[in-house]
Amino acid sequence: MKTDYRGLSHWLSTVDDDLTPLPALDADIDVDVAIVGAGFTGLWTAYYLAAADPTLRIAVVESEIAGFGASGRNGGWCSALFPQSIPALAAEHGREPARALHRAMCETVDEVGRVAATEGIDCDFSKGGTVVLARSALQMQRAHDEMASSAEYGLGLSILTAAEAHERCGATGVVGGTYTPDCAAIHPAKLVRGLAAAVRRHGVALYEQTRVVELNPGVLTTTHGTIKASFVVRATEGYTSQLPGLRRAIAPVYSLMVATDPLPTAFWDEVGLTSRETFSDFRHLIIYGQRTADDRLAFGGRGAPYHFGSKIQPSFDRDARVFAELRRVLAELFPALGDVPISASWGGPLGVPRDWCASVGLDRSTGLAWAGGYVGDGVATTNLSGRTLADLILGVDSDLVKLPWVNHRSPNWEPEPLRWLGVNAGLWAMTGADPVEARTGKPSRRAAIFNRLLGH
Repeated sequence: MKTDYRGLSHWLSTVDDDLTPLPALDADIDVDVAIVGAGFTGLWTAYYLAAADPTLRIAVVESEIAGFGASGRNGGWCSALFPQSIPALAAEHGREPARALHRAMCETVDEVGRVAATEGIDCDFSKGGTVVLARSALQMQRAHDEMASSAEYGLGLSILTAAEAHERCGATGVVGGTYTPDCAAIHPAKLVRGLAAAVRRHGVALYEQTRVVELNPGVLTTTHGTIKASFVVRATEGYTSQLPGLRRAIAPVYSLMVATDPLPTAFWDEVGLTSRETFSDFRHLIIYGQRTADDRLAFGGRGAPYHFGSKIQPSFDRDARVFAELRRVLAELFPALGDVPISASWGGPLGVPRDWCASVGLDRSTGLAWAGGYVGDGVATTNLSGRTLADLILGVDSDLVKLPWVNHRSPNWEPEPLRWLGVNAGLWAMTGADPVEARTGKPSRRAAIFNRLLGH
């Protein structure tokens, strides 16, 4: 059955190209670097390798089309957020290495914008920063805690008064918040599709509709042939668990989104987001949103369950209960939305490692490289991955290859049913924490326990 790629997300439904798949691999080939996955990680890696050495033979293989996974469905936050907190990284690796990683992430936001401009990729890049709202006294305390951590590590966060926060994002019940300039709102599908076109212009071979069935040192076995390579890069993020032998490496956890029709000027006069700031709040169960370039609200959040055995299937992309809750939260935040219809709803899996820490690395003895585990914070982090993998593969002794996430190895998740119990227990803890806090006015103990387990 033919896949409706435009139906996968609002973003993919609004790109200029027709999403017709490129030809599949049709013969056995030899290359210098073979990359599995044509999402942001794989394409950024190919881009920087080709830029550094145009003579390299590089092949990217993708089971569907470029941008099929999270790269074409995410919230469009190109941010300096890293899944593991900077204090947690500092406790493990030292203060300066942790700060160096944060600086690299901040620089990466600008690097994405630079490449988009250089390659003529109109991805609606707008660096308006991120405002995180506090809508209760407990949330405001978390804002002050974040600010204290930021001051200690030099993370560039600002505390906002109620008036300042409301001016940036006019949601209900705002008592304050925080602001960071280190985020750009983007149209992710325009970026990933534009990047796919750019790597092809730079001589990279991109084979779509080509599923990898076995990944080994020096060789990829696909449904359409074998690729021999000096280096093999795994860039499969939430789909990593579908590869042989990697079922427990990354847990695929679903995040879902909705988008409105374009909203009138009167709405934006009331709500703000005049610089297209991305926005969230200090609740425990993650929400995220942006004002799109064509004046829609695109809004998402967690809440969908983890599926037993790390199973992934199209029906999981849509969950009526989660979509209804997202619509409810939107109306709570912005009553002016009234009965504005939702024009699109979608979702997909992101990748969560057991220790919540993204990683990038290369085993030079086998030629196997990898990057991923972004826990939903991958739009910018993938670019840092691509530059780092290029340096590792080419043997460049850069500052990037010395960052503390390089060659980190996350432990495997527990076998089932423990994995299902653990992931969904964490989801239950965060889902229940916010109503408990609203009712009691006291911090949620279950959320505190879960955050300690994550090292947050």
